[in-house]
Amino acid sequence: MRKLLKNEGVQSLIASLLCIVLGLLIGYIVLLFINPSGAFDAIIDIIKNFFNYAKAQLQIKNLGNTLVKTAPLLLCALSVLFCYKVGLFNIGAAGQYVAGACAGLYAALAWGWSWLPCLLFAIAAGAVLGVIVGLLKAYFNVNEVISGIMLNWIGLYTTNMILTNVKETTSPYTLHIRTANPSAILPSAGLDKLFSGNMYVSIAIPLSILVAVVILILLEKTKLGYELKATGFNRNAAKYAGMAQKRNIILTLVIGGALAGLGGALLYLTDYEQWMCTVSSVPGMGFNGIAAAFLGGLNPIGTIFASFFIQHITSGGAYVDKTMYCSQISELISAIIIYLCGFVFFIKYAFNLYLSKKETRSDTRFTKKEMDEVRDASALKGGDEG
Repeated sequence: MRKLLKNEGVQSLIASLLCIVLGLLIGYIVLLFINPSGAFDAIIDIIKNFFNYAKAQLQIKNLGNTLVKTAPLLLCALSVLFCYKVGLFNIGAAGQYVAGACAGLYAALAWGWSWLPCLLFAIAAGAVLGVIVGLLKAYFNVNEVISGIMLNWIGLYTTNMILTNVKETTSPYTLHIRTANPSAILPSAGLDKLFSGNMYVSIAIPLSILVAVVILILLEKTKLGYELKATGFNRNAAKYAGMAQKRNIILTLVIGGALAGLGGALLYLTDYEQWMCTVSSVPGMGFNGIAAAFLGGLNPIGTIFASFFIQHITSGGAYVDKTMYCSQISELISAIIIYLCGFVFFIKYAFNLYLSKKETRSDTRFTKKEMDEVRDASALKGGDEG
């Protein structure tokens, strides 16, 4: 049992579950302060999400809606995770996500491209923002957090200006891709039928999972992944070993930007949402990706489940009684869980410290029987010497 508890994967799972339970408990306490009469029902509605529907057909259909938004969240989480493994904090994933959404939408609505070129263009747009951060970090030692945050806002307002050219005349929202250019819609490959005809369900879901598997293999099973992680652990040692330190930094942020850019396209090319050209804040998808990465224990497979959970809780706010609470209450609870995600590694450290102390005590502790045997042996030895 103790050996199992020492396993890093088990520790990450326990720490993540503790964060989730604590987040829900604190969220429930907040609900009690706002309106105690409906607090229990509200927290249950948030947790149930699509299970609030009585009919199985509606449950499956709305499960599809949650998965549609899980795919881009997973890509943003993988972007953060990949860079973090190399010792970089890609807070610019939010701006790279916006750049990908902008490129995908503009290529689809202004140029009439089909879905595959739009995806590739979105990947390239995210990578461009990533390479800017990488160059500043590698050659000018500019902290990637500072440059990433700055580019988040530059990307947001640039996107608003560009997409104004393809918006509806009577609203700030971009045109519907499904009516303006159906060829740009991501193919469903029959998945829509599995989710009760939900037309937004597409290959984005299996594609995002496939990317997670590829990232896992890249980091753990390839020479490139080893070099990238070695650069993150100790750049000077990696440089001394002959590794291209600056190239690895730039390449890492390029891949991270490409992942986040792909995430933006995977949402907006389903036509599930339209971009609002007057939006004044960076979408939370990129920032939620940070939480999903840490909640998943910085493991690509764990991040899949963490991304689904965070999106599940976020979507569950739509079912809260609006006469008692606003729908943003689920975002508050998600934010609490996101905040607690920062303590995942602290919980693992405390857990390891507890196990090591327990082992030390067990190694130095003698049972009464053992003490009697030692005493008898000492007495016998003394008698022989006498």
